[in-house]
Amino acid sequence: MSQAHPTTGATVDPECPVSLELLGEVYRADEYDLPYILEAIPALTRARLAAYLYGKSHMHQLGLKVARACEREDLIRAAGEIGSVIHGQSRLKPAQAAPEPAAVGRGKAAPAPQKKISLGGSAAKGRSFD
Repeated sequence: MSQAHPTTGATVDPECPVSLELLGEVYRADEYDLPYILEAIPALTRARLAAYLYGKSHMHQLGLKVARACEREDLIRAAGEIGSVIHGQSRLKPAQAAPEPAAVGRGKAAPAPQKKISLGGSAAKGRSFD
């Protein structure tokens, strides 16, 4: 019986500036190891990698992490004006999460209660629906 699908490994995207092996290392790296992996990559190649990853929806955040290890000028050389945008976004702090309910009562103010919304509006006041 013959197989309908090829059994070869993953193919390299021709737009990816690094080898599939190095891309896998970057993808699997934890917060501690990633800076060490990135510093071994030449600056312009690292900037190209940041732009490449940034453009992939499923690797967008990883692209921003790689961009944090890049100089603005390198990102601009690698990706044009979007490189400046990537640089700026990589330096933004993540949004603050709302306080957890367990934190209320430990010196923190309780969140304001939500307003109730009526779908009847003011026109429905005083009308009777028999």
